[in-house]
Amino acid sequence: MSRIEDGVVEGPLTALVTGVGAIIGQGIIKSLRAINRDIRIIGIDRNTEGLGPSLCDSFYAKPRCEESSIEYLRFWQSLILKEAVDIVLPGLEVDVQFLVENCAAVEESGTKIVLNNRLLIEQSADKWTFGQLLAENGFPRIPATLARSWHACQEELGPGPFLLKPRRGNGSRGIVKIESEADFSYWTHKVDKNFLIQKFLDNDDMEFTVGAFGLGNGETLPPIIFRRKLSVAGNTQFAEVVTNTQLRDEVNRLAKHFKPLGPTNYQFRFDHEIPYLLEINPRFSSSTSLRAAFGYNEAKLSIEFYLDASTPELPTVVAGRGWRYYEDYVVT
Repeated sequence: MSRIEDGVVEGPLTALVTGVGAIIGQGIIKSLRAINRDIRIIGIDRNTEGLGPSLCDSFYAKPRCEESSIEYLRFWQSLILKEAVDIVLPGLEVDVQFLVENCAAVEESGTKIVLNNRLLIEQSADKWTFGQLLAENGFPRIPATLARSWHACQEELGPGPFLLKPRRGNGSRGIVKIESEADFSYWTHKVDKNFLIQKFLDNDDMEFTVGAFGLGNGETLPPIIFRRKLSVAGNTQFAEVVTNTQLRDEVNRLAKHFKPLGPTNYQFRFDHEIPYLLEINPRFSSSTSLRAAFGYNEAKLSIEFYLDASTPELPTVVAGRGWRYYEDYVVT
C-alpha cells in the first residue's frame, strides 16, 4: 500500500478493478494504463479464460460462493490485505451493490472504494420509481406505464410503438420494441414480469451519453458529451464529442438535486427539443475508455478525489469521433 503524505498518496499505487472480463472493467484498466503514474492493477472476474486476466498485473477468480456469504466477504478482505490494495474501482453493477453493503468491512484496512452517493445508487436502481422521482422533482420523464394490456397502454401513452423495459438492469439488456398487439402478447408472456412500458422516442440521431464527475455536494465537473450510436448489445459503438449547452445545464440541474459522487453517466434522448433522461448510471460505464481517449479520464479523477483527497484537476477534452471494433488479442 502506498504512503500518504499531507493527504497525497506517494509511491507506487495498487488498484483493484472488478469485472475485468467485461467492457467496463477493461475500460477502467485502459484508463489506468493511460495515467502517468506507477500503477499496479489487480483484476477480479469469474471468468478465468477470458481476456481480462491478460490485461492485469495480477488476477484473482471470484470464488464459487454466494456473494451474500461471509466466505465471499472474507475473500475480499484477504485479497485486499494480501495485495495491499490502495483503491477499488468496480466495473460491474453487482460489485457496486456488494461494496455498498460491505463498505466498512472492505475499507477497514485503509483501502478506498470508488462508490457513488448511496442514496442515488438506490434511487436509480429501479427505472419505474426513478422515473416517478424525476417527474415529482420537475425533470422531463418519458411517458411510461405499468399497464399489462396493449389497449391500456394505448389509452395511457397514445398509439404505439412502445418499448418494454426491465425495471432493473443496465444497457439495453431485455429492452424490446413493441409494435403490435401480437408483439405485446408474445413479449409480455416471455420476459420477467417486473417490467414497464414506455413511449418510443423515434430519434436515433439524438441520443447522447454524458459523463460528469460528481463532487457529492451538488456540484459536478464540466461534463463530456457524446452523441452516440449503440451496438446490438446496447453499448456505445460510435461516439462524437459535441457541445450542447442544454444538456450541460440539465446535467448541472440533475447534479444539484441528486448530488452524485464520482464517475456518473447520464443517458439522454431528445424529443421535440426536450432532453429526456433515459437513466443515470452512478458508476463507471461502458463509455469509460472512450471518454479517457478524449481527455476525460474518470479513473484518474477517481484516484485524485478518493485517494489523494483533492478536488480533481479539470479535464481538457479534445474534439473528435471514436468507434469500437473487434480486434484479436493473441498470447503465445
